Amino acid sequence: MVPENVSHFIGGQHVRSAMLKTFAAADPAAGNEYAQVAVGVAGDINQAVLAAQDALQTGPWPEMTPKERVCVLTGIADAIADRAGDIADAEALGTGLPVTQAGERAVRAAGCFRLAADLVTARAADEATAGADHLGCVVRRPAGVAGLITPWRTPFLAQARALAPALAAGCTVVLKPDEGAPLPAVLLAEITVAAGLPAGVLNIVHGSRHHRAPGTQARDALIAHPAVTRLWFAGDADDGRQVMLDAAEHRKNLAAELTGTSPALVFADADLEQAADAVLFGAFALNGQRRTATSAVLAQRPVYDDIVSRLAKRADHIRVGAPSDPLTELGPLADAEHYNRVNSSVRAAVRDGARMAAGGRRPAALPEGNYFEATVLSGVTPSMQIFAEHLCGPVLRVTPFDTDEEAAVLARAFKDAPVAYIWTEDVERAHRLAPALGAADTWVNSHNPQDLQTPSADPSGAGLGGIDFYTQSLAVHIAADDGPVPRLGELISAHGGS
Repeated sequence: MVPENVSHFIGGQHVRSAMLKTFAAADPAAGNEYAQVAVGVAGDINQAVLAAQDALQTGPWPEMTPKERVCVLTGIADAIADRAGDIADAEALGTGLPVTQAGERAVRAAGCFRLAADLVTARAADEATAGADHLGCVVRRPAGVAGLITPWRTPFLAQARALAPALAAGCTVVLKPDEGAPLPAVLLAEITVAAGLPAGVLNIVHGSRHHRAPGTQARDALIAHPAVTRLWFAGDADDGRQVMLDAAEHRKNLAAELTGTSPALVFADADLEQAADAVLFGAFALNGQRRTATSAVLAQRPVYDDIVSRLAKRADHIRVGAPSDPLTELGPLADAEHYNRVNSSVRAAVRDGARMAAGGRRPAALPEGNYFEATVLSGVTPSMQIFAEHLCGPVLRVTPFDTDEEAAVLARAFKDAPVAYIWTEDVERAHRLAPALGAADTWVNSHNPQDLQTPSADPSGAGLGGIDFYTQSLAVHIAADDGPVPRLGELISAHGGS
C-alpha cells in the first residue's frame, strides 16, 4: 500500500520536515501524484545524525556479538525476499522500472545483506600474530556515523549495496535517498525495524524535488556534518565531482560509485549472436538507467553492418509499456526533465549525422508519460557530442573501428566508464586490451551478471565486501613475558640526582 504522506525516519520514529513542508512525488508513466514527501533540510540532517550518534554511543548495535548482528542482517535479507513484490511495485510506480526487472533487483538486494552477514562471521576471529615476546591482534571498531547518498536508478538495490556493509561493520547510518525514489526507502525502514535493527541505527532524510535550495540542503548538510565520519555516494559523475570536492573540504572519507558511458568492444571473431544479446540486455534492461549499462558499441568494421542490423531488428521488438505490466521490457524514463534531455540528445545526434537505425521517438500507442522507444544510433563518430555523453536512458550508439589500437583509443574516450565489455574469441587480445581500457571492471564475453562474491577493483573499498571502509582498525600488542624494558636515568639515580 502506497502511503499518501512520506516522512523522514529518525530514531525509529516517523518525523515531519523541520520546515513543515512537502513536495509532490509523481509517477513517470502518467504523471499522477502519488505521495507528498517531507522536504529535508539541514535541521533534519542534524536531528538524524544526533540520533545515529546516540545509537552508536549508547545503543546495543555496535556492541552486539557477531552472532547477534548476523541474525539481524539475515532477518533483513529474509524480509526483503518476502517483500520482493512490494519492493518491485514501489520501484515500478516511482521510477518506471518494469516490475519483473525490479523484482529481480530486490532479490539481489537480499543477497547484499546475506553477503554482509557472511562477512561478519568471517571477521569474527581477529587477526593475530605471535612473536617471541609479544602477541599482536587487530581490533576492528565501527568507524562511526556513515552518511549514505543514493541515486534514483535501481534505488532499493543501491540502498542495500550502501547499507549492508555499513551495518556489517557496526556503523549507524543516515541515508539520504534520491528525491525521485522515496518509496523504496520507506520499505527499507519497515523491513529493518521488523528484522530487529535497533532504533537510531538507520535514519532516513529525504531531499526535495527542487534542485536548488532547499534541494541540495540535505545532501550538503550530511557531507558537512562533523559527526559523520564516512560518506558513500552513488550518482552522476558531474554531481560526484562536486561531492568529492565538498568531502575533501570537510576532510571526510568518501566512497563514490559514479555513472558513465560503458563501451562494449565487438571484434570480428566474436560470437555475434551472443554479443548482440548481451549488448541489448545491457543497453535496455532497467530502462537503460543502470550504472553499468552498455550504452556504446564499438564494432570492428567487417561485422559493423551485421551488428547494427541485429541490434536494430531486436530493438524494434522490445516491448515498451506500463511498468506494472509483467510483459513490459522497457518502461518510462524517470521524469519529464530526463525524457526531454534524452530526446534532445537523440535529435542533436541525427543533426550531427548519426543514423536512426531503430526507435528514437515516443511510442505511438503511449501518448502520455515519459516513454521513449529502444533507440539504436549508427554512424556515431567521436566528434559527435553524443559519442561519450552519459544519457542514462534507452539509447545505444554504434561506432566502427578497424584495429585493436583504434578500439582502445576510442574506448578510453569514455573517461567516466564504470565498466567495459570485450567480445572476442582471441584470449590473448582480451588479456592485452582489458588493462588498456582504463575501466575498473572489464567483462570478457559476458553480460555482467555481477556475482556478489566476485571481487571488484573499486578503489574506494566500500563496495560489497568492502566493510573495511566502514571500520577503524586498532592494533593491540600484549607482552608475552616479563622481558627487560629499556631504562633511562640510571646515571642520575646512581649519583643521587643532580
